[in-house]
Amino acid sequence: MGISKLTTDKVKERADIVEVVGDYVPLKKKGQNMWACCPFHGEKSPSFSVSPSKQIYKCFGCSKAGDPIQFIMDIEGVGFQEAIRHLAGKYGIEVEEDETRTPEQNQEQSERESLFIALNFAKDFFVKNLQTEEGRSIGLSYFKERGFTPQIIEKFDLGYALDGWDQLMKAAKAAGFQEEILLKAGLILQREGDASRTYDRFRGRVTFTIHNISGKPIGFGARILTKDKNQPKYINSPETPIYHKSDVLYGIYQAKKAIRDLDNCFLVEGYTDVISMHLSGIENVAASSGTSLTDGQIKLIKRFTNQVTVLYDGDPAGIKASIRGIDLLLEGGLNVKAVVFPDGEDPDSFSRKVGSQAFQDYLKENSRDFIGFKIGLYKDEFAKDPIRKAEVIREIVQSIGKIPDPIVRSVYAKEASGLLQIEEEIIHAELNKSFIKNSKENFQKAKEEAEAEEMLEELIPTNSQTSVEDTLRLQEKETIRLLLNYGWQKLDHEELHLCEYLLSETGDIQFHTPIYQKILDIYRECLAKGEIPNTDFFVSQRDLEVRQVTIDLVTPRHEVSVHWHERHQIFINTESDDLAGTAFKSILRLKRRLVHKMMDEAKQKIKTAEHEAAEEGKVLELQQVYFELKKVQLEIDKELGIVIG
Repeated sequence: MGISKLTTDKVKERADIVEVVGDYVPLKKKGQNMWACCPFHGEKSPSFSVSPSKQIYKCFGCSKAGDPIQFIMDIEGVGFQEAIRHLAGKYGIEVEEDETRTPEQNQEQSERESLFIALNFAKDFFVKNLQTEEGRSIGLSYFKERGFTPQIIEKFDLGYALDGWDQLMKAAKAAGFQEEILLKAGLILQREGDASRTYDRFRGRVTFTIHNISGKPIGFGARILTKDKNQPKYINSPETPIYHKSDVLYGIYQAKKAIRDLDNCFLVEGYTDVISMHLSGIENVAASSGTSLTDGQIKLIKRFTNQVTVLYDGDPAGIKASIRGIDLLLEGGLNVKAVVFPDGEDPDSFSRKVGSQAFQDYLKENSRDFIGFKIGLYKDEFAKDPIRKAEVIREIVQSIGKIPDPIVRSVYAKEASGLLQIEEEIIHAELNKSFIKNSKENFQKAKEEAEAEEMLEELIPTNSQTSVEDTLRLQEKETIRLLLNYGWQKLDHEELHLCEYLLSETGDIQFHTPIYQKILDIYRECLAKGEIPNTDFFVSQRDLEVRQVTIDLVTPRHEVSVHWHERHQIFINTESDDLAGTAFKSILRLKRRLVHKMMDEAKQKIKTAEHEAAEEGKVLELQQVYFELKKVQLEIDKELGIVIG
């Protein structure tokens, strides 16, 4: 069924754009509006604006815009109906169904929405099973044995899958769900060799609901309670269109507010670790669910905090096996601390053993930064073995080298020097060696990619050979054309003029074409006086070249006939219809051309240095420059949607 208009109107009336967007990205007030880095495309400077007065959001980079409902549709990838349901749940609005919708209309719901609905049905089914005779005697008794309160069971949507081959499947089909959707949701399986026979994936197990960031069920983990050696202890939902394990952390939905408020995320391994910490009064905790950390999970944490405290079970061998996760966190720009529990203990067992207050005190007293943690981990090994100490130093240097911020790297190098009792210069020397080694490897990889690109270009016939300088000049021309034609126009509903955007984005760029740089300088001088020059201003300039270039750029070569619209009702989108998007792409293309030119210059310098047999350090320095430029180019390509096979 659909949602009634009354419910939709209530949601529109109650939903606040700042609260809705604030659940996903941290907002900072600037002037009348709130600003953030856009959650829809990568950027370093905030261009995502939220207007409390107008109740809209707008990104001046990728041009995403809309109201609270549209934001949920964009960020969750759901349709209008699911967005309304999401917001209704957030604001405690009862959802009234529209009885007039036909079965055909219900079938037209997107597959993604259907999967969410099916998984939510499964969640409710598992939760209700705890009240059955089987559920109470097995599932509920297990939770009570672990000390889980009714409030915690409800908070995490814990449940029980009945011990039968098709209990869930029969209930779902009776509720109108198609077998195809249940298969795609990972709730049922097809029997090998007989696709016509299907059965429940989860049977005779307690269930842990996995939620996405907005609280929707997207998967399940299920634990067996019997000692059956032929069955795995845990089974989990497979990858589905809405569940990607590498982008999900268990408990992040319940923890996100506490993580943001306390500016720290405790990172654990399992479902019960998360739940036990909530029982101890610690809510800023999430779990990787036993898998290795991924870039997607690290980015998810970074949306709420830059501080991570990793909690390790009291198992030295297990710690050493999973310690690589610290390097990934450091590489992701997070500040990392670690806590190790006593031998044989994990967050779940230790919290139940010592109680809430003692558990919280232990975390505070035993939290160490990653340098002290790593050194303490290997201290006994290198106490009487100088060779092992040298190996540990190199391992710690490698971890420090993962930190992107040079100031933070320097601070940790100084701390490592004191703890390891070696000169700080040695730490920096090892860091430099590590950078040189990585530079060689990365440059070789970039060189191979460049050679592959050149081979690809040779296979594609071209009519002319355009130099790097020519393409850069053409893109500079395009930027000036936009500035002259639309500079005084405002970008959508905001107070920002297109010229202000273009000039701020080109502030550090020196145009290589003199006339275009001259026009840019004139424009900057006018803005500094509080004036926005129009076309007439440039056409009336004394400088003949400025006048000629202006006339050339403001006079279009082709125009769409008015008859297309007036006679034939054919509407043609123009660049002025989406000035923000046009300007954004133009700046990206300009920077891409500029980076190409710099890469070309770097290659020539490398060839010259190799030909002249220059010092190895000189060549490596040039190679590092080339590689950094290559990374910038790939980031820009990604934003523009350019893919090279």
